[in-house]
Amino acid sequence: MKQVKEYFHKLMQIIRREELRILPGNLAFFLVLSIVPIITLVGLICSLFSISLVDITNLLSELIPEQVEDMLTPFVSGTVNTGNLTWYFILGFVLASNGAHSIIVASNTLYHIKNQSYLKRRVKALFLTIILMFLFLFILIFLAFGNVILKFILGLKIFTSIAGKIYSIFILLKWPIATIMIFIMIKLLYTMAPDQRISSKYVNKGAAFTTVGWLLVTAIYSYYANNVANYNLFYGGLSGLVILMMWIYIIAYIFVIGIAINTNDYHYLEDTTVNKKEE
Repeated sequence: MKQVKEYFHKLMQIIRREELRILPGNLAFFLVLSIVPIITLVGLICSLFSISLVDITNLLSELIPEQVEDMLTPFVSGTVNTGNLTWYFILGFVLASNGAHSIIVASNTLYHIKNQSYLKRRVKALFLTIILMFLFLFILIFLAFGNVILKFILGLKIFTSIAGKIYSIFILLKWPIATIMIFIMIKLLYTMAPDQRISSKYVNKGAAFTTVGWLLVTAIYSYYANNVANYNLFYGGLSGLVILMMWIYIIAYIFVIGIAINTNDYHYLEDTTVNKKEE
Protein backbone atom coordinates (compact mmCIF):
# COMPACT_ATOMS: atom_id res chain seq x y z
CA MET A 1 0.00 0.00 0.00
CA LYS A 2 2.87 2.33 0.84
CA GLN A 3 4.47 1.70 -2.57
CA VAL A 4 1.18 2.52 -4.32
CA LYS A 5 0.94 5.82 -2.42
CA GLU A 6 4.55 6.67 -3.32
CA TYR A 7 3.88 5.85 -6.98
CA PHE A 8 0.82 8.12 -7.16
CA HIS A 9 2.71 10.85 -5.28
CA LYS A 10 5.51 10.73 -7.89
CA LEU A 11 2.93 10.63 -10.67
CA MET A 12 1.23 13.77 -9.35
CA GLN A 13 4.60 15.53 -9.15
CA ILE A 14 5.23 14.60 -12.80
CA ILE A 15 1.78 15.81 -13.88
CA ARG A 16 2.41 19.17 -12.17
CA ARG A 17 5.52 19.83 -14.27
CA GLU A 18 5.19 23.04 -16.29
CA GLU A 19 5.90 21.22 -19.57
CA LEU A 20 2.77 19.10 -19.06
CA ARG A 21 0.63 22.24 -19.42
CA ILE A 22 1.90 22.96 -22.93
CA LEU A 23 3.29 19.86 -24.64
CA PRO A 24 0.13 17.67 -24.71
CA GLY A 25 -1.85 20.37 -26.54
CA ASN A 26 1.00 20.95 -28.99
CA LEU A 27 1.36 17.21 -29.66
CA ALA A 28 -2.42 16.74 -29.93
CA PHE A 29 -2.67 19.51 -32.55
CA PHE A 30 -0.16 17.83 -34.86
CA LEU A 31 -1.58 14.35 -34.18
CA VAL A 32 -5.01 15.61 -35.29
CA LEU A 33 -3.36 16.84 -38.51
CA SER A 34 -1.53 13.51 -38.87
CA ILE A 35 -4.21 10.96 -38.06
CA VAL A 36 -6.19 11.40 -41.29
CA PRO A 37 -3.13 10.95 -43.59
CA ILE A 38 -1.94 7.95 -41.54
CA ILE A 39 -5.33 6.23 -41.54
CA THR A 40 -5.81 7.03 -45.23
CA LEU A 41 -2.42 5.49 -46.05
CA VAL A 42 -3.27 2.41 -43.99
CA GLY A 43 -6.58 2.15 -45.84
CA LEU A 44 -4.81 2.41 -49.21
CA ILE A 45 -2.28 -0.27 -48.21
CA CYS A 46 -5.12 -2.55 -47.11
CA SER A 47 -6.95 -1.96 -50.40
CA LEU A 48 -3.80 -2.93 -52.35
CA PHE A 49 -3.85 -6.30 -50.55
CA SER A 50 -7.64 -6.66 -51.05
CA ILE A 51 -8.34 -6.55 -47.30
CA SER A 52 -12.03 -6.15 -46.50
CA LEU A 53 -12.90 -2.58 -45.55
CA VAL A 54 -15.96 -3.80 -43.65
CA ASP A 55 -13.71 -5.49 -41.09
CA ILE A 56 -11.62 -2.32 -40.80
CA THR A 57 -14.65 -0.18 -40.00
CA ASN A 58 -15.91 -2.84 -37.57
CA LEU A 59 -12.60 -2.64 -35.70
CA LEU A 60 -12.80 1.17 -35.62
CA SER A 61 -16.27 0.93 -34.10
CA GLU A 62 -14.85 -1.21 -31.25
CA LEU A 63 -11.88 1.04 -30.51
CA ILE A 64 -13.09 4.63 -30.92
CA PRO A 65 -16.25 6.73 -30.32
CA GLU A 66 -19.02 6.30 -32.89
CA GLN A 67 -18.93 9.88 -34.19
CA VAL A 68 -15.14 9.72 -34.64
CA GLU A 69 -15.62 6.49 -36.58
CA ASP A 70 -18.14 8.25 -38.85
CA MET A 71 -15.58 10.96 -39.59
CA LEU A 72 -12.67 8.60 -40.31
CA THR A 73 -14.47 5.84 -42.24
CA PRO A 74 -14.46 7.74 -45.60
CA PHE A 75 -10.66 8.06 -45.36
CA VAL A 76 -10.21 4.37 -44.53
CA SER A 77 -12.58 3.21 -47.25
CA GLY A 78 -10.78 5.23 -49.89
CA THR A 79 -13.81 7.32 -50.85
CA VAL A 80 -11.61 10.40 -50.57
CA ASN A 81 -10.22 11.45 -53.95
CA THR A 82 -6.50 10.65 -53.85
CA GLY A 83 -5.50 11.69 -57.38
CA ASN A 84 -2.07 10.36 -58.34
CA LEU A 85 -1.33 7.53 -55.87
CA THR A 86 2.46 7.99 -55.80
CA TRP A 87 2.31 11.69 -55.05
CA TYR A 88 -0.45 11.08 -52.54
CA PHE A 89 1.72 8.60 -50.63
CA ILE A 90 4.60 11.10 -50.55
CA LEU A 91 2.34 13.96 -49.44
CA GLY A 92 0.63 11.67 -46.93
CA PHE A 93 3.94 10.68 -45.32
CA VAL A 94 5.09 14.30 -45.12
CA LEU A 95 1.84 15.42 -43.48
CA ALA A 96 1.70 12.37 -41.20
CA SER A 97 5.28 12.98 -40.04
CA ASN A 98 4.19 16.24 -38.36
CA GLY A 99 2.86 14.20 -35.45
CA ALA A 100 6.10 12.21 -35.15
CA HIS A 101 8.14 15.41 -35.37
CA SER A 102 6.13 16.85 -32.49
CA ILE A 103 6.92 13.68 -30.46
CA ILE A 104 10.65 14.34 -31.05
CA VAL A 105 10.38 17.97 -29.92
CA ALA A 106 8.34 16.98 -26.84
CA SER A 107 10.91 14.32 -25.90
CA ASN A 108 13.82 16.76 -26.28
CA THR A 109 12.02 19.31 -24.12
CA LEU A 110 11.31 16.86 -21.30
CA TYR A 111 14.81 15.32 -21.41
CA HIS A 112 16.36 18.84 -21.59
CA ILE A 113 18.14 17.88 -24.81
CA LYS A 114 19.12 20.41 -27.45
CA ASN A 115 17.24 19.91 -30.73
CA GLN A 116 19.33 18.68 -33.67
CA SER A 117 19.05 20.29 -37.09
CA TYR A 118 15.56 20.57 -38.53
CA LEU A 119 16.43 18.30 -41.48
CA LYS A 120 17.67 15.47 -39.22
CA ARG A 121 14.52 15.70 -37.11
CA ARG A 122 12.29 15.55 -40.18
CA VAL A 123 14.12 12.47 -41.50
CA LYS A 124 13.79 10.75 -38.13
CA ALA A 125 10.12 11.77 -38.01
CA LEU A 126 9.55 9.80 -41.23
CA PHE A 127 10.97 6.66 -39.57
CA LEU A 128 8.79 7.21 -36.50
CA THR A 129 5.79 7.63 -38.80
CA ILE A 130 6.54 4.21 -40.30
CA ILE A 131 6.53 2.75 -36.77
CA LEU A 132 3.17 4.43 -36.11
CA MET A 133 1.81 2.94 -39.32
CA PHE A 134 3.10 -0.51 -38.33
CA LEU A 135 1.30 -0.02 -35.02
CA PHE A 136 -1.96 0.75 -36.84
CA LEU A 137 -1.45 -2.17 -39.24
CA PHE A 138 -0.66 -4.61 -36.44
CA ILE A 139 -3.78 -3.62 -34.52
CA LEU A 140 -5.78 -3.87 -37.73
CA ILE A 141 -4.47 -7.23 -38.98
CA PHE A 142 -4.08 -8.99 -35.62
CA LEU A 143 -7.25 -7.79 -33.92
CA ALA A 144 -9.54 -7.42 -36.91
CA PHE A 145 -8.37 -10.26 -39.14
CA GLY A 146 -6.58 -12.58 -36.70
CA ASN A 147 -9.64 -14.79 -36.28
CA VAL A 148 -10.23 -15.07 -40.05
CA ILE A 149 -6.56 -15.81 -40.83
CA LEU A 150 -6.30 -18.41 -38.08
CA LYS A 151 -9.54 -20.14 -39.18
CA PHE A 152 -8.14 -20.37 -42.72
CA ILE A 153 -4.88 -21.91 -41.47
CA LEU A 154 -6.67 -24.30 -39.11
CA GLY A 155 -8.93 -25.36 -41.97
CA LEU A 156 -6.03 -27.39 -43.40
CA LYS A 157 -6.32 -31.14 -42.84
CA ILE A 158 -3.12 -31.28 -40.79
CA PHE A 159 -4.74 -29.22 -38.01
CA THR A 160 -8.13 -30.96 -37.96
CA SER A 161 -7.65 -32.71 -34.60
CA ILE A 162 -6.32 -29.70 -32.69
CA ALA A 163 -8.01 -26.79 -34.50
CA GLY A 164 -10.56 -26.16 -31.75
CA LYS A 165 -7.96 -26.00 -28.96
CA ILE A 166 -5.64 -23.70 -30.93
CA TYR A 167 -8.48 -21.33 -31.78
CA SER A 168 -9.63 -21.19 -28.12
CA ILE A 169 -6.07 -20.39 -27.00
CA PHE A 170 -5.82 -17.64 -29.63
CA ILE A 171 -9.08 -16.03 -28.48
CA LEU A 172 -7.82 -16.16 -24.89
CA LEU A 173 -4.40 -14.67 -25.68
CA LYS A 174 -5.35 -12.23 -28.47
CA TRP A 175 -5.64 -9.11 -26.33
CA PRO A 176 -2.65 -9.90 -24.04
CA ILE A 177 -0.46 -10.45 -27.13
CA ALA A 178 -1.80 -7.25 -28.72
CA THR A 179 -1.04 -5.33 -25.50
CA ILE A 180 2.55 -6.64 -25.44
CA MET A 181 3.12 -5.69 -29.09
CA ILE A 182 1.65 -2.21 -28.55
CA PHE A 183 3.98 -1.84 -25.54
CA ILE A 184 7.00 -2.83 -27.66
CA MET A 185 6.16 -0.31 -30.41
CA ILE A 186 5.51 2.51 -27.93
CA LYS A 187 8.81 1.64 -26.23
CA LEU A 188 10.53 1.87 -29.62
CA LEU A 189 9.00 5.32 -30.18
CA TYR A 190 10.16 6.48 -26.75
CA THR A 191 13.67 5.15 -27.36
CA MET A 192 14.13 6.63 -30.84
CA ALA A 193 12.42 10.01 -30.36
CA PRO A 194 15.01 12.00 -28.31
CA ASP A 195 17.94 13.56 -30.19
CA GLN A 196 20.31 11.80 -27.81
CA ARG A 197 20.93 8.10 -27.25
CA ILE A 198 18.63 6.90 -24.46
CA SER A 199 18.96 3.31 -23.25
CA SER A 200 15.75 1.32 -23.67
CA LYS A 201 15.90 0.34 -19.98
CA TYR A 202 14.86 3.88 -19.06
CA VAL A 203 11.61 3.81 -21.05
CA ASN A 204 9.91 0.67 -19.70
CA LYS A 205 7.79 2.38 -17.04
CA GLY A 206 6.57 5.12 -19.36
CA ALA A 207 5.78 2.65 -22.15
CA ALA A 208 3.82 0.41 -19.75
CA PHE A 209 1.92 3.44 -18.38
CA THR A 210 1.05 4.66 -21.88
CA THR A 211 -0.02 1.23 -23.14
CA VAL A 212 -2.36 0.58 -20.22
CA GLY A 213 -3.52 4.22 -20.21
CA TRP A 214 -4.37 4.21 -23.93
CA LEU A 215 -6.40 0.99 -23.69
CA LEU A 216 -8.30 2.02 -20.55
CA VAL A 217 -8.95 5.64 -21.47
CA THR A 218 -10.01 4.82 -25.04
CA ALA A 219 -12.51 2.23 -23.78
CA ILE A 220 -13.87 4.56 -21.09
CA TYR A 221 -14.02 7.65 -23.31
CA SER A 222 -15.59 5.66 -26.15
CA TYR A 223 -18.37 4.52 -23.81
CA TYR A 224 -18.76 8.05 -22.40
CA ALA A 225 -18.91 9.70 -25.82
CA ASN A 226 -21.37 7.14 -27.20
CA ASN A 227 -23.70 6.80 -24.22
CA VAL A 228 -23.36 9.74 -21.81
CA ALA A 229 -22.05 12.92 -23.40
CA ASN A 230 -24.33 15.02 -25.59
CA TYR A 231 -21.93 17.17 -27.61
CA ASN A 232 -24.61 17.83 -30.23
CA LEU A 233 -26.34 20.12 -27.72
CA PHE A 234 -23.41 22.58 -27.76
CA TYR A 235 -21.52 21.91 -30.99
CA GLY A 236 -24.17 20.60 -33.42
CA GLY A 237 -22.58 19.37 -36.64
CA LEU A 238 -19.08 19.94 -35.21
CA SER A 239 -19.61 17.41 -32.41
CA GLY A 240 -17.74 14.66 -34.30
CA LEU A 241 -14.70 16.93 -34.68
CA VAL A 242 -14.86 17.91 -31.00
CA ILE A 243 -14.95 14.26 -29.91
CA LEU A 244 -12.00 13.47 -32.19
CA MET A 245 -9.96 16.38 -30.77
CA MET A 246 -10.78 15.45 -27.17
CA TRP A 247 -9.86 11.80 -27.78
CA ILE A 248 -6.55 12.75 -29.43
CA TYR A 249 -5.78 15.26 -26.65
CA ILE A 250 -6.30 12.60 -23.95
CA ILE A 251 -4.09 10.14 -25.86
CA ALA A 252 -1.42 12.84 -26.33
CA TYR A 253 -1.59 13.78 -22.64
CA ILE A 254 -1.03 10.15 -21.59
CA PHE A 255 1.81 9.83 -24.12
CA VAL A 256 3.56 12.94 -22.76
CA ILE A 257 3.11 11.73 -19.17
CA GLY A 258 4.80 8.49 -20.28
CA ILE A 259 7.77 10.51 -21.61
CA ALA A 260 7.89 12.49 -18.35
CA ILE A 261 7.94 9.25 -16.32
CA ASN A 262 10.87 8.04 -18.44
CA THR A 263 12.79 11.31 -18.04
CA ASN A 264 12.21 11.22 -14.29
CA ASP A 265 13.76 7.74 -14.05
CA TYR A 266 16.51 8.67 -16.52
CA HIS A 267 17.68 11.75 -14.60
CA TYR A 268 17.40 9.96 -11.25
CA LEU A 269 19.45 6.94 -12.37
CA GLU A 270 21.99 9.12 -14.17
CA ASP A 271 22.47 11.30 -11.07
CA THR A 272 22.82 8.19 -8.91
CA THR A 273 25.47 6.76 -11.26
CA VAL A 274 27.44 10.04 -11.24
CA ASN A 275 27.34 10.25 -7.43
CA LYS A 276 28.63 6.68 -7.11
CA LYS A 277 31.51 7.43 -9.47
CA GLU A 278 32.45 10.55 -7.49
CA GLU A 279 32.49 8.54 -4.25
